[in-house]
Amino acid sequence: MAMTTNGLSSKLIRNIIRRVNTPTPSPTTTLTTPRFRSAQRTTINTTSTTILQPPPPVNAAGAVTDDARDTIFDFDDTKGLFSSVSTGKLLRSAANLNLAAVEPVVDLGMWVMRSRVMHVGLLREIVLGVIKHTSYEHFVAGADLEETGRTVQKLWESGLRGMLDYGLEHAVDNQSCDSNALQFVKTVESTQSLPPSSVSFVVVKITAICPISLLKRVSDLLRWEYKNPTSTNLPWKLKTLPIFSESSPFYHTLQKPSPLTPEEEHDLELAHQRLVNICNKSIECNVPVVIDAEDTSIQPGIDYFTYSASVMYNKGQKPLIFGTIQAYLKDAGERLFETKKAADKMGLPVGFKLVRGAYMWSESKLADSLGVESPIHNSIGDTHNCYNKCAEFVLDEVSNGPGGLILATHNLESAKLAAQKARDLGIGKDSEKLEFASLYGMSEAMTFGLRNAGFGVSKYLPFGPVDQIMPYLLRRAEENKGLLSSSNLDRQLMMKELKRRMKAYVGQGLEETENQFKSQAGSVVKLN
Repeated sequence: MAMTTNGLSSKLIRNIIRRVNTPTPSPTTTLTTPRFRSAQRTTINTTSTTILQPPPPVNAAGAVTDDARDTIFDFDDTKGLFSSVSTGKLLRSAANLNLAAVEPVVDLGMWVMRSRVMHVGLLREIVLGVIKHTSYEHFVAGADLEETGRTVQKLWESGLRGMLDYGLEHAVDNQSCDSNALQFVKTVESTQSLPPSSVSFVVVKITAICPISLLKRVSDLLRWEYKNPTSTNLPWKLKTLPIFSESSPFYHTLQKPSPLTPEEEHDLELAHQRLVNICNKSIECNVPVVIDAEDTSIQPGIDYFTYSASVMYNKGQKPLIFGTIQAYLKDAGERLFETKKAADKMGLPVGFKLVRGAYMWSESKLADSLGVESPIHNSIGDTHNCYNKCAEFVLDEVSNGPGGLILATHNLESAKLAAQKARDLGIGKDSEKLEFASLYGMSEAMTFGLRNAGFGVSKYLPFGPVDQIMPYLLRRAEENKGLLSSSNLDRQLMMKELKRRMKAYVGQGLEETENQFKSQAGSVVKLN
């Protein structure tokens, strides 16, 4: 991860300014998309075109003219954009993001955190101390619920909300699952001591409340049942929504799996009860739950938990349980459509969190090793198209019906397209049908721009002790180092605002000095 010190040297500041002043072209893409409903049996990424638009017209001073100004974002007004951010916070964020954009620095940080250095007491403490005051402070909301609550309070005061995400990784046994489930319940309870509605969602990981080995077994059995429905009996299976489509990957299960043992069925019931306890607490505290996604080897089991809980708890117009759709998967659009169609038939409001996905390398490597087609789209453009079409489809659906959508993205173009679509459909902040979301410490310009445009915006708030949250930081470094190195919008706008504040501060000082001089001169005149 990026590593800096709180004391910024003049050399570092000059380096930041130099990097910010280096122009980076970023063409804008506009997607022309037909209505999703017309392609029920087709993957959602196959019928769109991408049009590269020329840059907007500028005036003699180099500023974008009013006619070409973005109708969603106003990035010219950095004062309004960063009005809720202190100068110290802005300076630290700019420094961290600039160093995080240097991939060798990120690679070095990841190597250190995985090396034997972390097993040497004193060196480990030194490394953790550096991490705590750099990447940890930038990307993590706090060490515990109390610190995280203060972060939520600050976000709330700036017009944003928080999605509480306790930094838990995979559980391996029932004891760790019970402990994790208790922490999720406490996280939900903590929202009662915070301003009403300041927490938009509590994030739950099924991998933290159900052993991974059992999730793999359940996923195998669900895959086999889908392909062989007449010869497969799953007596433990609860009522759920569609988990697969015809284009879903099934190569993980190449032969018929054995039935769950009585012990496995008992463990599955325990895991289900943990989720029920979390959902019951969520109802009591009036805060919805969003369930994270994982890789395709265990995602069917996660969707099973998600959708069976949705059948139990989602009522009326507003869903309590939100599942996650990963748009980088080729079957994402078809599964989304099938799930929504089934939910409508059952009279259920269904909630989706739409992301691009985080396991591209491992998914493609496994498929290649088996000699099968990768479940990941063939290009980043296809993933963008799929994401944008999925967003368009769900927005159309919820505009005149029940349900909700979380658009988790750091992609400015996707945010712009969805925001304009929502505005056209009359979906505003008060409707509670749409929430934009991004990781804490990332995409700040987009975050504040969406807030200023009148949309509900949340920050994904991972929290936990430094040593416990390290796996999260490692994954975020791997997933986002390309994003951090290629996108400089935040860095540019932060430095622009810092320059504006510096000029304003210097100007204010000169004005005060001038007024003081005039006052003293006037006094001398009167004395004479």
